[in-house]
Amino acid sequence: MKSNKTPTTALLGLGLVLLPLLLQNYGDAWVRIADMALLYVLLAVGLNIVVGYAGLLDLGFVAFFAVGAYVYALLASPHLTDMFPAIAAMFPSGLHAPLWFILPVAAAAAGLFGLLLGAPTLKLRGDYLAIVTLGFGEIIRVFLNNLDQPYNISNGPKGIDQIDSFSFFGIQLGKKLDIGGFEITSVSLHFYLFLSLVLIAILISHRIQHSRIGRAWMAIREDEIAAKAMGLNTRNLKLLAFGMGATFGGVSGAMFAGFQGFVSPESFSLMESVMIVAMVVLGGLGHLPGVILGAILLSALPEVLRYLVGPLQTLTDGRLDAAILRQLLIAMAMIIIMLVRPRGLWPSPEHGKSLLAKEGA
Repeated sequence: MKSNKTPTTALLGLGLVLLPLLLQNYGDAWVRIADMALLYVLLAVGLNIVVGYAGLLDLGFVAFFAVGAYVYALLASPHLTDMFPAIAAMFPSGLHAPLWFILPVAAAAAGLFGLLLGAPTLKLRGDYLAIVTLGFGEIIRVFLNNLDQPYNISNGPKGIDQIDSFSFFGIQLGKKLDIGGFEITSVSLHFYLFLSLVLIAILISHRIQHSRIGRAWMAIREDEIAAKAMGLNTRNLKLLAFGMGATFGGVSGAMFAGFQGFVSPESFSLMESVMIVAMVVLGGLGHLPGVILGAILLSALPEVLRYLVGPLQTLTDGRLDAAILRQLLIAMAMIIIMLVRPRGLWPSPEHGKSLLAKEGA
């Protein structure tokens, strides 16, 4: 099996390395779509730990995305030194923390918020858990929207700009890189950074899935009462799931802030949380390849349709609104997929065996 998988893995790796170099010939917009798709893959892998492995429906996952983004924005922009003279005195040249420092801080801050969310929801299940997590996500967004008084920390609805771009081993990712006359654009450099983090996240998630902790999470997902009767500490395991999933969201948020150069509460709406949950469910709960596929489809498809819907609007003399038609096509595609494949596009072989047994009977 290993010999059969090795050529496929090598070809896949080569394709991922060449992908941004090929796309940049058609414009940076296509590479940006690929970049954002990787960030959503990172989010979906994190949420899959909570929803797919532990079976805890979390509709407020975008809150951890926001925490990571604002941590990076505050530590890599002149905002804090401009607003607080004491901080300006400590950092005369400005607060421009390096990436290697911010990334663990963002992950830890998001993980802490994950524990804060998980602690009061340990006895909740199903719809009640979904409502509480949904409220948590909205609270974080509203909190950031109003955290400009009495002390201006988040700059409120105006957001934080002038965020530093990434610098990695002396390479400024915000600038083009020339190697032997071949030019690699800034968005392509970001692609390789995001791809590295996604591969690390996938490796960690895969190893956890097949560990004792992963099997314990799946036991809780299938039957929490039975898991508790077998001696599993469901309280600590749930908290660990919330915290570990949130760290992936924090890392993705930090990458988003450095990539965009600007963050505001509008980027972390409820619809973002719903879309991330849809990615996990559409791809296949608890199955990493399916989750990755769902994240890529739901993040890239709307942007690709943006270019395809335009001609349809032109054919109808502008009577069709391109944005509405784009959302309609996405919704129809999701409905059809869930009707045809209710367990997801690429479901886990183990997940849903009982359902298959009932259907066979």
